[in-house]
Amino acid sequence: MRRALLRTSDGVAIDALYEPRRASDESFRDAAAGDGTGAEVAVGGAAAEGVAGARGGAAIVLAHGFTGDLERPHVRRIARSLARHAAVVSFSFRGHGRSGGRSTVGDREVLDLAAAVAWTRRLGHDRVITVGFSMGGSVVLRHAALHRADEPAGAPPGAQPCAAREERDGAPFVGRGVRVPAPTEPGAVERGGRTVADVSAATDAVISVSAPARWYYRGTAPMRRLHWLVTRPEGRVLGRYGFRTRIHHRDWDPVPLSPVEAVPLIAPTPLLIVHGDRDPYFPLDHPRMLAAASAGAADLWLEPGMGHAEHATDAALLSRIADWATAALPR
Repeated sequence: MRRALLRTSDGVAIDALYEPRRASDESFRDAAAGDGTGAEVAVGGAAAEGVAGARGGAAIVLAHGFTGDLERPHVRRIARSLARHAAVVSFSFRGHGRSGGRSTVGDREVLDLAAAVAWTRRLGHDRVITVGFSMGGSVVLRHAALHRADEPAGAPPGAQPCAAREERDGAPFVGRGVRVPAPTEPGAVERGGRTVADVSAATDAVISVSAPARWYYRGTAPMRRLHWLVTRPEGRVLGRYGFRTRIHHRDWDPVPLSPVEAVPLIAPTPLLIVHGDRDPYFPLDHPRMLAAASAGAADLWLEPGMGHAEHATDAALLSRIADWATAALPR
């Protein structure tokens, strides 16, 4: 295993862990213990290439839910199970665990995922699958829409992701959370009213588990509690000290592209939507809305008896997810 601090395009340090594929069911060491070398390397750009060496083949990038982090037991369990099928990169979103910054609850987290995907490719993996749970599920959908590998011939790489809140370098906002790069920003590609990002951060397949379809949903008691946690000063104090999650105090401005708005932009990248029929946070109209937005391009699994996100995802489901990814990946 290798631990690294990645740097996002907006300068936030993201704690990440690389685990090679394990063919056996041998026990895994706790991520907090590192890889036994004591190495914890700050990386960014090409400097990351030497962290773990080229591995080749497919890898999974795991995006956890709100208040999780790569060291949480439920996240570690998911990573261990997926590592039986492919190499896994897990990371802590901004404001979570050892990562810097403050959580924007799904907005700028797209930049965190982009940094993790790009690092995975620099480690030598030519195919990357993003798997996200709950908030992470919404992030993998938006990331796949905003980071596309199907660039026009001759298009320069390196465009910046667009889940921005504040204008930088004089760049205006377009639409909902989409930033057109400034003329002096190298490698920027604008297409169809949205900024297309560096193809090194693109994914080859997307799996979203227990994700919301739309923002500001308060139709269930757990979501009403979550909104109190995020929007109230006393809730953010509880988040910081009770859940080890540092939450940004600013409202979204502009409101970022929603998951259901992102889904039509994902094809032809393979997409799997997984949701439990007993999810206490988001009822079944959310996954059905996401699937409908794909116009038949997405696979939808409605799991009988399943609750919400990582805690409700068992090893059998994870194995099926891995099998789907293997079959969906381009050859």
